[in-house]
Amino acid sequence: MAQALRSTRVLTAEGLTPATVIIDGEKIAAIRAWHEVRQSEDLHDFGDLLLLPGLVDSHVHINDPGRDWEGFDTATRAAASGGVTTLVDMPLNCVPETVTVEALAVKRRAASARAWVDWAAWGGVVKGNADEIPALAQTGVPGFKCFMIDSGIDSFAWVDENAMRRALDKLRGTGLPLLVHAEVAEPVEEATRALKDANWQRYSTYLASRPDAAEVEAIRHLIRLAQEYQTPIHIVHLSSAKALPMLAEARNHGVPITVETCVHYLALAAEQIRDGATEFKCAPPIRDEANCQQLWAALESGLIDLVATDHSPCPPAMKRRDAGRWDVAWGGIASLGLALPVLWTVMRQRGLSTEDAATRVAKWMAARPARLAGLLNRKGSIAVGVDADIAVFDPHISWTVTESDLHFRHKLSPYLGAKLRGRVQETWLRGEQVFSDGQFQGDARGREMVRT
Repeated sequence: MAQALRSTRVLTAEGLTPATVIIDGEKIAAIRAWHEVRQSEDLHDFGDLLLLPGLVDSHVHINDPGRDWEGFDTATRAAASGGVTTLVDMPLNCVPETVTVEALAVKRRAASARAWVDWAAWGGVVKGNADEIPALAQTGVPGFKCFMIDSGIDSFAWVDENAMRRALDKLRGTGLPLLVHAEVAEPVEEATRALKDANWQRYSTYLASRPDAAEVEAIRHLIRLAQEYQTPIHIVHLSSAKALPMLAEARNHGVPITVETCVHYLALAAEQIRDGATEFKCAPPIRDEANCQQLWAALESGLIDLVATDHSPCPPAMKRRDAGRWDVAWGGIASLGLALPVLWTVMRQRGLSTEDAATRVAKWMAARPARLAGLLNRKGSIAVGVDADIAVFDPHISWTVTESDLHFRHKLSPYLGAKLRGRVQETWLRGEQVFSDGQFQGDARGREMVRT
């Protein structure tokens, strides 16, 4: 039996409109006027709740297989609770790292029957594995990720100039993007040496140890490489607004470079972070309020393309909250399931209307990440022919984040205690409910999405 999902506010290409979404099997078969429901269809009437496209989070560390930091079961449950229907997993913090076809096969086995939403996996680029790139590309990975600075994982080595050029040689002509952690080491090392006697419980010390120059120098170099190779380069988790002018100039000259920022850089600022509160540690760091406002302006203008979580959890002991020292704590923000209400809260505080906020969510957190991952023909919109992935969102409900609301493995997040506006009520994956009223529905039915 076909299903009919009805609301007075469905986000389609025409904006928020009264509509009925008809689902046949796993796909959206039709979008009809609100009143057009047939007796043969199973009606779900959501009143005036928002029907948004299922979100696509293109930057997540599932850390599976081989670690106890997260895992497919908990990561994908957390995603479903927040209206995210597709995750794209980063290639490090798992054992083995996703740098060979054989390692990808191990990840596929780890995900089998444990994923509550759909997923894909970026391939990894490290020193010495350039020859693995064609085979990984052939398997359907959506692109590749590398670091220009120490990744924090010895077995996922950062790439120097020669290694990056070898990777770009292999990627040239494929259309696959190279995702880059864009910081270089020298400014960080110099700043850290100067701070050796500083108080490392203070957030200001950690912030000073990851200066804007580390991002700016890296991005300047990446712009040159993207222009030279005419191969798409994607900058992950942009933090420093000081890089924006050169990115704007590069885009104006047609350089194939795209930019991601993260929810925490848009919702948090250095002025809010208490000394010793290492749950806020990430790299690059959360900078000041003025920087945050510049990121928002770049996002609104289209210079920044999309928003991801960079969900990067760890066992709580690794955050070293007992010592409160930023220099020894693991860097990573845990936020899967919270991105939509956090960003919605900030957008409403900024004065955006419900329709404007919904349109931006769909663009920044669904359509553009889907395009980056080569999935736009299946994911990222409410349109005829695509997967029936839908987030049912109450934009008005107010709530406070508690540990019971966190479905990822380790219940440590900078958003604990946050007062948010808006919450996902249901999540539909390829035509079936996977989350409803705080409960997970049915069995884990997520599958790998291969770039086409």
